[in-house]
Amino acid sequence: MDIPPQDTEFTKIGLNDALAYSVAEKGYDSPTPIQAQSIPLILAGRDVIGSAQTGTGKTAAFALPILQKLGSHGKMRCLVLEPTRELALQVEEAFQEYSKFTDLTTTIVYGGVGYGKQRDDLRRGVDICAATPGRLLDLLEDGSTHLNDVEILVLDEVDRMLDMGFLPDVRRIVQKCASNRQTLFFTATLPPEIASLADWALKDPVQVKIGIQRKPAETVSHAFYPVVASQKFDLLIELLRRTDFKSVIIFTRTRMGADRIARKLKSENHTVGVMHSDRSQRERVEALQGFKSGKFEVLVATDIAARGLDIAGVSHVINYDVPENAEDYVHRIGRTGRAQSTGDAFTLVTEDDVRNARSIERFIGAEVERKQIDDFDYIYSALFDAKVLADAAPVKPKSRLMRGMRR
Repeated sequence: MDIPPQDTEFTKIGLNDALAYSVAEKGYDSPTPIQAQSIPLILAGRDVIGSAQTGTGKTAAFALPILQKLGSHGKMRCLVLEPTRELALQVEEAFQEYSKFTDLTTTIVYGGVGYGKQRDDLRRGVDICAATPGRLLDLLEDGSTHLNDVEILVLDEVDRMLDMGFLPDVRRIVQKCASNRQTLFFTATLPPEIASLADWALKDPVQVKIGIQRKPAETVSHAFYPVVASQKFDLLIELLRRTDFKSVIIFTRTRMGADRIARKLKSENHTVGVMHSDRSQRERVEALQGFKSGKFEVLVATDIAARGLDIAGVSHVINYDVPENAEDYVHRIGRTGRAQSTGDAFTLVTEDDVRNARSIERFIGAEVERKQIDDFDYIYSALFDAKVLADAAPVKPKSRLMRGMRR
């Protein structure tokens, strides 16, 4: 296909016509801040530390210039490490879409599925590999592939790799790459352990920092719902019953908790998908695709679904468990109210959650409204004392998405 000459905001920062055309086909008119700052640096061959939140266009910020630098089909010259299978799949999909007017090829390597296709792809020869650390190390150790020709190494969502205990594996993989490579490092936060890894893995890096998202999007209406622990599930069911929702993600703290809530919701005749790290890859893909397609009205998940995943059209988020990390609150409720649409987020707060709830308010710099629903037979708790959780008096729902909250 002949690509017409392009004169766009993307060509002005250095992208060629084929890539700018593929971006335009996806409906993007201008680069996001992380893209505008990172793309010229990556094209210039600099090592980059990019600090940006989910939803800022980070994947395109490294995928587009990498595709341009690779040029045409050859050896495996780019490796992108991701902490989870879902993120690796999403990155592979992005590379496939952006490279549609080139002859560059991409594959994916992750655990939970057979080795056959992955070995075949690597032996046949690809230009870009998106991988999770564990499976990639398996394939390196059995001789299915090597990293001698890697020219560009991307370490993505590095703070999550730290949380999941992957940093030792990441170091082993970095050591197997050529020393004269270009290294790109993307993370939402930069704690000391990650800063040490960056100092070791990168050469004279340029730091691109897009401000940490401390406040929930203005399109999201969010509130705390105090309740005693024994009534959490009853309140969840009542919220779902009284809420006019299109699709809802329910976040739990543990994998066992996700399974338990999903079973109970199914017994209440809700269609439910489940996502957590103990589910097989097939089960996780089916849950995510089923939720996106509308087969499942509810997705019950751990924080594996809080960051990175591109899930459009989520009308509601419910934190069945208050996140222990205040920043995760912003990520979780940011699954709704995306792409200029509006959404609601409910968080069930028990007496054990008071400290974490206060941490969330300190992090976002605002008090979160407390709500109780009418005609629910609450068991009294100190949670309803203003000294414990201020302003806990019943509040009439205001959101257009909560029509029917009153009986």
